[in-house]
Amino acid sequence: MCFMGRWSEQQVIGAAPDASSLAAARKLARPGPWSDTGSNDDLVWGKCQGSGKTPYQVSVDTVAPAYRCSCPSRKFPCKHALALLLMWSRGEAADAGTETAGFAQEWAAQRAERSAAREKRPTDQPTDPAAQAKRLADRMALMDAGIEDFARWLTDLVRTGLASARTQPYSWWDGVAARLVDAQLPGLAEQVRAMGSDVHARADWADHLLFRAGRWWAVTKAWRMREILTPEELADLRVAVGWAVPTADVHGTEALHGPWLVLGAHRSDDGRLKQQRTWLRAPDGTVVVVLDFAAQSESLATPQLAGAVLDATLARYPGSAPRRAMFTSPAAPLGTATSLGDGGSIAQAMEAESAAVALSPWRERHPVLLGGVRICPGDHGWLRDGAGDALPLVDAPLDALLALTGGHPVEVFGELDEGHLRPLSAVVGGTVVTP
Repeated sequence: MCFMGRWSEQQVIGAAPDASSLAAARKLARPGPWSDTGSNDDLVWGKCQGSGKTPYQVSVDTVAPAYRCSCPSRKFPCKHALALLLMWSRGEAADAGTETAGFAQEWAAQRAERSAAREKRPTDQPTDPAAQAKRLADRMALMDAGIEDFARWLTDLVRTGLASARTQPYSWWDGVAARLVDAQLPGLAEQVRAMGSDVHARADWADHLLFRAGRWWAVTKAWRMREILTPEELADLRVAVGWAVPTADVHGTEALHGPWLVLGAHRSDDGRLKQQRTWLRAPDGTVVVVLDFAAQSESLATPQLAGAVLDATLARYPGSAPRRAMFTSPAAPLGTATSLGDGGSIAQAMEAESAAVALSPWRERHPVLLGGVRICPGDHGWLRDGAGDALPLVDAPLDALLALTGGHPVEVFGELDEGHLRPLSAVVGGTVVTP
């Protein structure tokens, strides 16, 4: 995802790889250690004096975004890049109009050369239909064998009892996941690998494992009857097993124009891959989710703030609603909304999720907008509406939510996930906030 214009401080905070990097950056976000700062439409640069004689050279492409620093840190962005961006977002340094520093100009030129080289690579070479068909047949045979092996493992899991699964070491789960990866079923592999930790870390591990095992079994059944599935059902099944649709197959299929309202976003990190989900809604009510991924050594796309209104064009991946989408044009901010719309009740949200799951049983999460709900303490927190219905919260900063809402009824947007709500934004006093 691209971002145009000066970043807000919240967007800089969202780009931080972890809390410690952000804390260190705040200490450096002052003019004292900095020299030769500047900016233009695409770049921000500067030199930060560290403990050595030579200051670190810091460059940031604010559109991509991308980061470079001569320090030895392996984090992206490092504390120096974050500090420079913090000062730039506050207008305290990196003034526009200065001549681009040599080190920043050289880095930008190298990036442009690499991008041009990629574009020059032949992408329209004629394909051999016979070879392409053979590769697909080989893959399908491998996936078929993997699904059969996984179904046998699930049968053994149930036969021996879920309690025995909890006694298994992590290597046992990881071994099953490795076989799924070999069978080109990475989506299932990721879920099995995560379960190896969940059965020991979660208090509701038995319910969680039973729920997942049932979903996995449904995937094996659906895979065997994939030839009679609708295109939407097959697309959802491909997502469940991890058979990705190339972006080239999506780009250009449609052009959905905005303005798009950012409902909320969530970041996760499983130690192998970082993910960012951004939920958007069009004026006609169409809701989509934009997914961004990054390896541990890379940075995620700059997060969009909840409540922002974006001028952008999107294309959707195949599947049932709400569908995944991708930006096909830069996202330009148009302003900020004072509301996310009319929220429903918890009962209505659960009914909508049930209908969505009926169409796609392996759906991971469902977006909901609730109106007139109160944040309540207890355990990890609860949402309660005017009808008295309640939902437990998950991944929620309870103290921050209680402080923001003050116990008053508010609008909350979030993700329903296995009977819990993950709050991503709330409307307090005519302002959309991220807890």
